[in-house]
Amino acid sequence: MSNNQDVRVDAIYAALTAEGAPFAAAKAERDGVLMPIIATAPPHLPAFFAATCAKHKDACMIVDGDQRFTYGEIYARAQALAGGLAGEYGVKRGDRIALAGRNSACWIVIYMAITIAGGVATLLNGFWQGDEMAEALSDTQAVLLFADLPRGERLAQSSVAHSAKKILFDDALPLDVALAPIMTAGSGATAALPELSSDDLATILFTSGSTGKSKGAYATHRQKVQGVYNYIIQTVMLLTYVTQNGDAPMFPPSTLINVPLFHITGEVTVFLQSFALGRKMVTIPKWDAREAMRLIEAERVTYFTGVPLMSFEILTHPDRDKFDLSSCRAFAAGGAPRPPEHARRFVEEMKGGDPIVGYGLTETNAVGCSSYGESYQEKPSAAGRATPPLVDLSIRDDAGNAVPQGQNGEICIRSIANFTGYWQNEAATREAFTHDGYFRTGDVGYVDETGYVFIIDRKKDMIIRGGEKITSLEVEAALYANAEVAESCVFGLPDQRYGEVPAAVISIQPGKSLTVEALRTALGQHLAAFKVPTQIWISDTPLPRLGTGKIDKVSLRKSYQALYAKGIA
Repeated sequence: MSNNQDVRVDAIYAALTAEGAPFAAAKAERDGVLMPIIATAPPHLPAFFAATCAKHKDACMIVDGDQRFTYGEIYARAQALAGGLAGEYGVKRGDRIALAGRNSACWIVIYMAITIAGGVATLLNGFWQGDEMAEALSDTQAVLLFADLPRGERLAQSSVAHSAKKILFDDALPLDVALAPIMTAGSGATAALPELSSDDLATILFTSGSTGKSKGAYATHRQKVQGVYNYIIQTVMLLTYVTQNGDAPMFPPSTLINVPLFHITGEVTVFLQSFALGRKMVTIPKWDAREAMRLIEAERVTYFTGVPLMSFEILTHPDRDKFDLSSCRAFAAGGAPRPPEHARRFVEEMKGGDPIVGYGLTETNAVGCSSYGESYQEKPSAAGRATPPLVDLSIRDDAGNAVPQGQNGEICIRSIANFTGYWQNEAATREAFTHDGYFRTGDVGYVDETGYVFIIDRKKDMIIRGGEKITSLEVEAALYANAEVAESCVFGLPDQRYGEVPAAVISIQPGKSLTVEALRTALGQHLAAFKVPTQIWISDTPLPRLGTGKIDKVSLRKSYQALYAKGIA
């Protein structure tokens, strides 16, 4: 079945990207290599916002609680706020402007305004504690920080030095009230907004790395817009494919904003892509499957995306039959593997709502692979095929050389949409790319004879809890900050809901005492809640070590995962 579907899909992609077509493809040079580029895409985000908001000016853009705004209304407010940043606050082209807050209409207007004013939207993880936020502000030399009240309070408790001026906003207030001081300043500003190029920096998003410290992945306007357009082409292709099957898609398009906008999935696939589609975005203050179903019914949501556990919670919710979910034609998942059993049940039990899986990273601006329809049902374990026209995917060995088809190696992606590098971390940037410009994802897998990618492991010692990446080294460092801890080893445990959760085995210093509860409380003061180990074992003996003197994590992980599976805590 998949071969027939893939042939039809390839034909649609070819038509969409042909010369003179809406998404005509061309070539552009990057680092000495000619790569595919979508020639019809705007050069930068301000142009993208201007064009799409003019096209869809009367369409509903955002539903945030009781507030509703059209694309035209939101764009006008973003322009006013950008004027305030350039005038009253003296923001210059390339200044890093940080943003920390929950998903809201305020967050969206501020993001737009930062980029329109020529700033670099530096998106802080809303789950971080104060020290984590302050370190990111210091590392990026951010000059301003927009923070909602809870994030501002956390930052105020940190003693880590930074030079960012803090601007608080209360997103519980109406949008115009929350942002009135800055928009008022902007309405009379005389400072001209800068002329940007495709090569100006647009964003910095933070990703956990093998060092245990979050790294700021920075991308230019061209990289960001090209990544968005690669997704737009996928969506148009899907609409065309569905129509050819005689199953008309639901309109007008709408989606829930149920994933954090500071993550690449929320930023690119949900938020930015919606501009081009004229898609309504509906906020949900906190993830709750029942509330999500209520909003899907009330707002006639047509598209849902999130980490796999979100759609699985909808699928298995005892009240699912109480809601009309027929408007939602696609339930996409990314950020973590979706178990094949979940996909099978989705096809059988969610009538009319097809499962979709995607694979992409912060460093690739979310582009990578996707699978859906008959192909997904036939190969539910696959991450999908590389998505045209931008993605060039290759499986490489440790030396960065391509391996034969079917063999395991590191999944590597080359694309015009790939990020530029890690902020002020040249060593990590060099290590992230092969000699010929492919980004090393850190995931191990293979490509089968039909071009489908299968992920089998991760090279990087990283735990993915419901889409949130956690490095074991970071958690181990927090454990070692406790004077009673002698040794620590952190690894992932399989979890039905989150896919994986962090766990730790520790030994205690001789003569000291420590309880699991006290340790977990101490960790919560320094780590985001999702990073605190769900399961902590205290070993009565020193942890096993290899001949090199390193803790034998492989044997520890294996033995304690077995204990956990047997229900022995």
